[in-house]
Amino acid sequence: MSLKERITDDMKAAMRAGQKERLGVIRMITSAIKQREVDERISLDDAQVLSVLEKMIKQRKESLAQFQAGNRQDLVDKESAEITLLQSYLPQQLSEAQIDALIAEAIAATGAASVKEMGKVMGIIKAKAQGRADMAAVGAKIKAKLGG
Repeated sequence: MSLKERITDDMKAAMRAGQKERLGVIRMITSAIKQREVDERISLDDAQVLSVLEKMIKQRKESLAQFQAGNRQDLVDKESAEITLLQSYLPQQLSEAQIDALIAEAIAATGAASVKEMGKVMGIIKAKAQGRADMAAVGAKIKAKLGG
C-alpha cells in the first residue's frame, strides 16, 4: 500500500469515526499532495509524498515557535497536534548513532575534507535518510565534522 493510499484510508476512517480535527489535518495533507501533483503535472510517489509531509512539518514547527513567542497556547497545542499526526506518516526516525554513522560513511565515500564539499556529502545522506531524519540537523552535524 502506497503512502497516498494509506492517507486516503485514514481519511475515510476519520470520517466514519467523526474525528473532526484528525480529518481536517488529513484533508490538508491530501490537498497539499494534489496541489503539487497539479502544479508539476505528475503523480507523486512515496518519496515525493514524504517531501510534502516534511515541508508541512517544517512549516508547523516555524509557526509553533511564533505562537510560543506570542503566548498563544491554544495555537501551540493545535500546531503540536498537527505535527504529531504528520509525523505518524513518516518512516521510523534514525537514531543519533545511525545518523553519525551515515555521515562518517558519506564523508569517507566522497573524500570530503572541507565545508566546500558539504554538498556531495549531503547528497549521499539525503538519498539514504529522506524522511527519517531532520535534514537541517544533519546538515549542521556535517558542517561541524568538516570543520565549519
